[in-house]
Amino acid sequence: GREWLWVAGNHDPDAPGDLPGSTVTELAIGGLRFRHEPLSGASTGEIAGHLHPGAVVVHKGRAVRRRCFATDGERLIMPAFGAYTGCLNVLDRAYRSLFDWNAFRAHVLGRERVYSIALAALRPG
Repeated sequence: GREWLWVAGNHDPDAPGDLPGSTVTELAIGGLRFRHEPLSGASTGEIAGHLHPGAVVVHKGRAVRRRCFATDGERLIMPAFGAYTGCLNVLDRAYRSLFDWNAFRAHVLGRERVYSIALAALRPG
């Protein structure tokens, strides 16, 4: 009773063969636009992946690196959850043109909850 649409990516260009649905390169629903790779520059309503964002924060004197959702409230870049995917630090130059850095937040995945971290608390690495 559902129509499944799979957004194609570089690692998975087609819908899974054993699951229903069809593949699209991008999908617009209301004010949201789902695509695999984010466009350069501002893109209100965009939800993308590809970059596999991660954040480094210092907790109890120790640097901790975790997957995160990266956003400025206009665009969201989702983390990867695969066993073979890493995390590209949100402070990497690949993200430079994607966000309004005055509004940026990293929603960091902890073991039991999600932590919203401001840009000033993030560390390179």
